[in-house]
Amino acid sequence: MKVRKAVIPAAGLGTRVLPASKAVPKEMLPIVDKPAIQYIVEEAVASGIEDILIITNRGKSLIEDHFDHAPELEEKLLSSGKQKLYDDVVSLAHLANIQYVRQKETRGLGHAVWCAKSFVGNEPFAVLYGDDVIISKTPATGELIGVYEKYGKSVVGIKPVATELLPSYCTLGVKPVEGKTYDVFDMIEKPLPEEIISNFAILGRCVLTPDIFELIEKTPPSRNGEVQLTDAMREIAHRGGMMGIEYTGTRYDMGNKLGILQAIVEVGLEHPEIGGAFREYLKSMAATL
Repeated sequence: MKVRKAVIPAAGLGTRVLPASKAVPKEMLPIVDKPAIQYIVEEAVASGIEDILIITNRGKSLIEDHFDHAPELEEKLLSSGKQKLYDDVVSLAHLANIQYVRQKETRGLGHAVWCAKSFVGNEPFAVLYGDDVIISKTPATGELIGVYEKYGKSVVGIKPVATELLPSYCTLGVKPVEGKTYDVFDMIEKPLPEEIISNFAILGRCVLTPDIFELIEKTPPSRNGEVQLTDAMREIAHRGGMMGIEYTGTRYDMGNKLGILQAIVEVGLEHPEIGGAFREYLKSMAATL
């Protein structure tokens, strides 16, 4: 079955980037001239996704506003002869069929995905984590969908992570299959040092079959009291139903101050309007360091 639907969990509180995220959702923090979540939605669309559900909570209405029409702004741009800006703004309302649902309690990523159960129905679906922007000529979600279509199994997007950082992520048991594709036979969320299996971790993307919802319902809260998606996916891995692909893009953690700065700098260097001038500025700054 074709992967047509995507879920973007964007209900986190953004505590790592306070006070910026107190009134502005962290998903709306800009990378040069586009908010982070726009990059994520555009990746989903470029991967062939038709329907998107964004999981929000209180204080996240700016996300809905961003992907809606803004008649006064559109009229002003058009009357001022700013056709390109007008086209860019109007296109946001037509990127995909975007729906929203609120996660009324902040109970972890597993619970956030569970909130998408009625939206997903009995179809495979992609999950694009709202914290993770992946910049690539080849959309990362599309790479995962390709593995799903070939093997008919759930797929996680993986990257190697430094050993000292793994307790903040997860650790995976993997076996090479072909190229950068792996069989995933185990995973542990936020492992203790003695629990680390490998340096591969899930970073920001997965394609799941609908049986994940039954597993989430049976998953008890983890050590931090949240329902972890990884704990439910672990059961799929134990059953032999999980693959992983080391996707080619660069991932930026938009829930992290350094990740935000890295994204701004690297995207800014390639920006068609300011890239050249920004490069010269960085060179002048580097000379003073």
